[in-house]
Amino acid sequence: MAVGFLVTLVFLLSAGAVIGVYLALAGRPQAALRRTVEHRLQEVRGGASPEHQGDIDSLIREQATGPMPSLDDMAKRAVRGMDLDRWLAQSGLGLSISGLLLIALVVGALTAVVAVVVSHLLWVGVLAFAVGAYLPFLFVRYKRGARMHKFEEHFPEALDLMSRAIRAGHAFGAGMKMVADELTEPVGPEFRKAFEEQNFGLSMKESLNNLADRMPIIDVRFFVTAVLIQRETGGNLSEILDNLANVVRERFKIQRQVRVHTAHGRFTGYVLLGLPGFLALALSFINPEHMELLFKDPMGQMMIAASIAMQVVGWVWIKQVIKIEV
Repeated sequence: MAVGFLVTLVFLLSAGAVIGVYLALAGRPQAALRRTVEHRLQEVRGGASPEHQGDIDSLIREQATGPMPSLDDMAKRAVRGMDLDRWLAQSGLGLSISGLLLIALVVGALTAVVAVVVSHLLWVGVLAFAVGAYLPFLFVRYKRGARMHKFEEHFPEALDLMSRAIRAGHAFGAGMKMVADELTEPVGPEFRKAFEEQNFGLSMKESLNNLADRMPIIDVRFFVTAVLIQRETGGNLSEILDNLANVVRERFKIQRQVRVHTAHGRFTGYVLLGLPGFLALALSFINPEHMELLFKDPMGQMMIAASIAMQVVGWVWIKQVIKIEV
């Protein structure tokens, strides 16, 4: 056991040293490029007053740059890479594709080393590497879903605020500016991007469509469609926004009722998924020889693989049964 711990420690230190050296070398071209851009902006700015320097700096779009820019460029040109880059932007983590891949590689390697040290089986290490490498992607998916849900939950507040601003005599752009200033992440920053895109020359249609692309939520699409139609045909925009806010709130009420009715099915799925692992852990303490045979015998290894596959299939099946679209 001491030898396994020593091997794991040496691997962690070596991996950390390699990653640190690589990040230091990869960050040098980016720092030089940023200094060049800042120097050029200083020349363009010339004698600009200090109070306007922040506005000029905001013309530069900040973008997450990873440790491997060439890999980021290659991935963005691919179809799946574009989807992954969009997911990272929607999650709000500020990661790039290369950074996510590097994290997945490190987590997968560490998980594989620990699994091999504990089980002394190579195929367990391969399976653990796949599981560990998938965990960062699962975390990005979770953060994206949580950010989307938070945006959708606070979206009616933004609609009410814009409706009151329009009813008070402000323009629609001023209402978006109020939403950007008053509301917190993620509603405020997303509306701020749309408002600043209009200030920098984009049309209202393009900026709102970009908002709908960044937040692929049906309520945002309804909002964009309603605003664009109102600008072409006319109508009471404040009343439209009030009705849309009420529809969103009613849909959230129905969703909560559905979650209450499907709570039994979700809890059953959690119990069925965790019961085999809990029993295996308990039997490892009660009768270690019995469980050791299960891991060492080829038939036992096949049974473990089959049970894991059936658990995954059963969990997906239960998720589909209790999944109700509102």
